[in-house]
Amino acid sequence: MWEELRLQVFFLCLGAALWSAAAAATHRGSGPRERGHRRHLSLHRHRERGKEGQVLHRSKRGWVWNQFFVIEEYTGPDPVLVGRLHSDVDSGNGNIKYILSGEGAGTIFVIDDKTGNIHATKTLDREEQAQYTLTAQAVARDTNKPLEPPSEFIVKVQDINDNPPEFLHGPYYARVAEMSNVGTSVIKVTATDADDPTYGNSARLVYSILQGQPYFSVEPQTGIIRTALPNMDREARQEYDVVIQAKDMGGHMGGLSGTTQVKITLTDVNDNPPKFAQGVYAMAVSEDKVPGEEVGRLKARDPDLAENGLVDYRILEGDGMNFFEITKDSETQEAVVKLKKPVDFETKRSYTLKVEASNPHVDPRFATWGPYKDTTIVKISVEDADEPPTFMAPSYNFEVEENAPAGTLVGRVHAKDTDIMNNPVRYMIPRYTDLEEFFTINTEDGIIKTTRPLDREAQSWHNISVSAAEIGGHHQDAKVRVNIKVKDVNDNAPEFATQNEVLVCENVSPGKLIETVSATDKDEMAHRQHFHFRLAPEVANNHSFSLKDNRDSTASIFVIRKGFSRLSQDVYHLPIEINDNGVPPLSSTNTLIIRVCSCDSKDTILSCNVEPFILSAGLSTGALIAILACIVILLAIVVLFVALRRQKKEPLIVFEEEDIRENIITYDDEGGGEEDTEAFDIATLQNPDGANGFLPRKDIKPELQYPMRPGLRPIGNSVDVDDFIKTRISDADNDPTAPPYDSIQIYGYEGRGSIAGSLSSLESVTTDSDLDYDYLQSWGPRFKKLADLYGTKDSADDNS
Repeated sequence: MWEELRLQVFFLCLGAALWSAAAAATHRGSGPRERGHRRHLSLHRHRERGKEGQVLHRSKRGWVWNQFFVIEEYTGPDPVLVGRLHSDVDSGNGNIKYILSGEGAGTIFVIDDKTGNIHATKTLDREEQAQYTLTAQAVARDTNKPLEPPSEFIVKVQDINDNPPEFLHGPYYARVAEMSNVGTSVIKVTATDADDPTYGNSARLVYSILQGQPYFSVEPQTGIIRTALPNMDREARQEYDVVIQAKDMGGHMGGLSGTTQVKITLTDVNDNPPKFAQGVYAMAVSEDKVPGEEVGRLKARDPDLAENGLVDYRILEGDGMNFFEITKDSETQEAVVKLKKPVDFETKRSYTLKVEASNPHVDPRFATWGPYKDTTIVKISVEDADEPPTFMAPSYNFEVEENAPAGTLVGRVHAKDTDIMNNPVRYMIPRYTDLEEFFTINTEDGIIKTTRPLDREAQSWHNISVSAAEIGGHHQDAKVRVNIKVKDVNDNAPEFATQNEVLVCENVSPGKLIETVSATDKDEMAHRQHFHFRLAPEVANNHSFSLKDNRDSTASIFVIRKGFSRLSQDVYHLPIEINDNGVPPLSSTNTLIIRVCSCDSKDTILSCNVEPFILSAGLSTGALIAILACIVILLAIVVLFVALRRQKKEPLIVFEEEDIRENIITYDDEGGGEEDTEAFDIATLQNPDGANGFLPRKDIKPELQYPMRPGLRPIGNSVDVDDFIKTRISDADNDPTAPPYDSIQIYGYEGRGSIAGSLSSLESVTTDSDLDYDYLQSWGPRFKKLADLYGTKDSADDNS
């Protein structure tokens, strides 16, 4: 690649030299300032006349140049000369200084400030930056004053073919259906080239296939891969690895190239019919197999995939169509031959089936390649098995009369060995089917007999099993159901259906229906058989009740006398004879209990209770009431006596009616002072906690003595309240007969849950208070006593 690069640089340099020589020959008559790399425009002025006649002056540009070019990737020993700048004002005496600024100025591009020569000091890459914009300006060397306006110019990096094509999205994966036509599009690959597409053929790409022929081809200009061979079969080969090349320079020699891999997979189509591996399949089934069991399997192979390879099976014909069926195993795609009906070796020993396998999904594009089906023959042989004996009937039904003596014949069962050996059979009754052993069976001939009399009313049906096994066989047995019905014999007499008492009023009128009785019989009732009712002979001529047979297995009971008396007789027993009219006929006598009750005028029963003991004593209702009244009076006297005795023993108990203290709520007049306590009830001052219970006397002298509150000492000629209260408490404590009128407990109670606490002043001596009571002095003479007691706090404190 570097040899090609050096060759391109050589040609470019040669072209630049030829172009420079031609330019010098063309401009040789214009003076020495326009030779070589110098490009300038002479500075001069001209006039232009405006629209209104004034003269407009325009300064022409002092110096201009075309774009500069520099070849990328230049690796020479010396910096590359990009070009030379020269101004018309430059007289060559060194007073002009050229300045370069812009992209890469000072790092990539440098300028000789005296000559204006521009050099590239680094290797440039067009793919990194295609052009650079620079600004040049001529200034005075001594003052740096601009002599010309700054001008921009562009340095373009000239491209060379230094980048190979690249497939940015490779490797590629593609799919195409098998058996596709030639030219079917598979996938399009695309390569990119970082070189300049507008310059030369560096970025002109051409595609070609390096690997994958002759199966696939690629279009040189577009990169589209197409099939190149017809009838590519997935079953023969499924995957192909294709290598595609992209080459620049239009594919010519010297161009750079890049490759990518494309993995192409052929997808499946239904182009193959199913095939059986064999023309005939042999299977065997034992005659003791039950329906639904598997006989064998076969499979038609289809190399196609997914739904294209699905296979369905069916039986087309054969003598075993009624005995066998075919299902499909969806996981293995195999045909499963199953037994549909039991087979018998002794009856038929082989069967033949014709089985077809077919594709359920046929591709119409390949329908002419068919048929998509195949057939085979399945031969099934029946194998002999040691089978248990077979009963001649699937079940047996016998009848036997109840109460028949032991040993009565019930019936016979018969089984035989169907095998070729035809061994004798042994019979038995499994005990779990006849737990009470009502029956026995002859082990050789299968005759069933009773072991004792049977009762139909206890059990009308006996369902037992009989098993038969070959003698000398493999202990295989067969079982059959035997249903034995016990025939009814009229051995139970009829009786009342219900045993309820009949209630009748004392004042019942003659001829009234009081009850309709019915009967029941444990024996079976024949068609049109019914019960007959009549009164027992001993009561046939009674004068109280009569019976009427309704001829429908019921009878009506009527009253034939006028009224009854419970005092003389409260219960009547009426025996009734019931006949069942059976063979032989049976009858029984049942007693109907009739109870006499007291009723009101509307025949509503009031009482049916018997009062023999009360009536026999001869006591009237008034006498009973008198006895009860005496008992109540005696109890009242006892209670009163106990109450008086209790009151005498506890005279100090505080009763509510004796609590006659001063009532603060209703006290609204002047009385005789503290001694006047006759007309007032101050129960509201009581402690409610003790109102509901017994409160002992609590007016004991308190042991704790509270000191006087500092500052409340009595002054001269003042009343000592503390001494006054203590005197009253002492009087109350020493008087055992007086209630606690002035008890501190009573006066100090303010109620449960009081937030404010006690409002009494009796305990204020024991607590400190910061209140000022001097204002009492201004309330007048009526509050003078309070003012003397509380208004002297400050003075008492000062004295102390």
